[in-house]
Amino acid sequence: MTDILQKKIQGCLYGGAIGDAMGAPAEWRMPDEIRARYGYITDLVEAWDDADTRGRGHGRYTDDTHMVQLLCECYLEHGDHLDAHEFFRRIVPKIALEDRWIPERGREMKLVERLFYPEKWLYNRWLANADPRIAGVGNMVNCGAAMYAAPVGIINACDPARAYAEAVDVFSAHQYSFGLEAAAVMAACVAEAFKPDASVASIIDAALTFAKEGTADCIAAIADKASTLTDWREAIAPLRDVMREYDTSPDDAKSQRGNGSNDWTPSRSHSIEEVPIALGFLVVTGGDFEGTIMGGANYGRDNDSIAGMGGAIAGALHGIDALRTEWVEQINSANRIDLMPLAADMADLTRALQAEQLAAAKARREAFAALGG
Repeated sequence: MTDILQKKIQGCLYGGAIGDAMGAPAEWRMPDEIRARYGYITDLVEAWDDADTRGRGHGRYTDDTHMVQLLCECYLEHGDHLDAHEFFRRIVPKIALEDRWIPERGREMKLVERLFYPEKWLYNRWLANADPRIAGVGNMVNCGAAMYAAPVGIINACDPARAYAEAVDVFSAHQYSFGLEAAAVMAACVAEAFKPDASVASIIDAALTFAKEGTADCIAAIADKASTLTDWREAIAPLRDVMREYDTSPDDAKSQRGNGSNDWTPSRSHSIEEVPIALGFLVVTGGDFEGTIMGGANYGRDNDSIAGMGGAIAGALHGIDALRTEWVEQINSANRIDLMPLAADMADLTRALQAEQLAAAKARREAFAALGG
């Protein structure tokens, strides 16, 4: 019999994959373009252009989900919590030296060939023998670390404080400024979602407890606006309107990269878009898994990452039973994958590490008591 922890991990992994795959065909399209092509995306739809053999659709996910799986493998191979050094030396060979099936390309290839340039940064900094703790400095500030931060939350289930701190350490090898902050907040939200009494309110509270500066301000503003909305369709434009104040990714972001401005550069007052918007749809829908990922998928822009992050959090909150069986099966078929063994292994490691931490905490209490504390 599958226990609650394992079901929540299954929900987190498949929830993220389903959200990623749902948004992928329309990545960086605008809401009006999505309406014209699909109406509203409410399923694992066909590719935007089936004549494009690299087109996503039909349940094919993106690099976000590949990176989630690779980070899980790093944890399992290390058998312990990760820091920047262990992460850096383990993740880079996986993306740069190992072949894996890339569904949207229809072939085995090295993932680094598929990654967006800010994610290739990991490989470049590894080649340069960069200090892992500062290797992320200088990268384009984006959601490239946050998009695969869920495993840090899984391994620290029910402990958002440790998830946040571990993510700051781990992802300093990849990101900095508010890109690093977003990854840490994402990990904390996933860890919070594992609590038996977790709720949308407790997840937002966890995000706001740990988020700093512009990221905290943005999440608070998005959550406040989202609390006045109840339909993900009607929430798309209002949430984007709130986001603009904090965003460094302009409306025409795809053609405006490298525009010589302060976009995608360090800031203490700005935030990436993906984590706050994913949390916004979680609030709008009351934590409903399907509404959360559909809102993200139809939001446009970096919608695969938004829907993937929202799906990972909502999937962890509710567990695998909240996900449509046919979607899980389609993810498996389209991507030649089965995430159930990975979830089982992550559950075993999480239990073992939590047991060690609880024993260590007891020993510290006893030692401190002996000092008269």
